[in-house]
Amino acid sequence: VTLAYNVRAPEEVGAVIEQARAAGARIGREPGETFWGGYSGYFADPDGFLWEVCWNPFFPLDEHGHVCLPA
Repeated sequence: VTLAYNVRAPEEVGAVIEQARAAGARIGREPGETFWGGYSGYFADPDGFLWEVCWNPFFPLDEHGHVCLPA
């Protein structure tokens, strides 16, 4: 199982990763394109758990930040 913090645009992935870096997080993978067509990066929290920050073009977010699943 992979859980991801989903954002609305690829640029937001980098912004969240930079916020984590500024807070002292270890960056596990710098933001970049994925093999499936998205954009993501990873950081580790203080306990060492990895967090994925992800933009997924196949699951856009609505104005409330909810994932819009395809019909």
